[in-house]
Amino acid sequence: MSVMNVDDPRVTAIGLLHEVHEGLMERFAPVINAAGLSDVDFETLIRLARSSGERLRMSDLAAQTGLSTSGVTRVVDRLEREGLVRREACATDRRASYAALTDAGRERLENVLPKHVQDIEDSFTGLLGKEELEAFLGSLRKIRQVVRPCATAGIPAGTADAGSSVHS
Repeated sequence: MSVMNVDDPRVTAIGLLHEVHEGLMERFAPVINAAGLSDVDFETLIRLARSSGERLRMSDLAAQTGLSTSGVTRVVDRLEREGLVRREACATDRRASYAALTDAGRERLENVLPKHVQDIEDSFTGLLGKEELEAFLGSLRKIRQVVRPCATAGIPAGTADAGSSVHS
């Protein structure tokens, strides 16, 4: 009979990570929701804003957000109806299309980001010293490379972590 070790530090690590993630998302939700955005809407807009030309191939956007192709299509459809993104045809591949940030989408982000960044500072990054934060970010990138290697799909090699959203 095996002995169950609920005090295993690996179990503690994943539990803490889950609790921190859930707690941060709860803190961030009021500001994001007040801007008329869901978490996935906000992540989509941030990823487009941080991408070259403020646009991404739909397939890369799906990979970065972890959504299925149909899921990202629904999100982009909704954001397009609100005028926050637009679709652009790919000049070199008729099967591909891009989602691009519009001026209205950029304005929505500009309105929500100062308070969102303050929330991040107050409940996350501001609690860590410079070296702690750099080490923590390095650790997160190392783990992300294993669990979500597509999170930087479409980002040129050697580019700073441009594909990361504020949440990931």
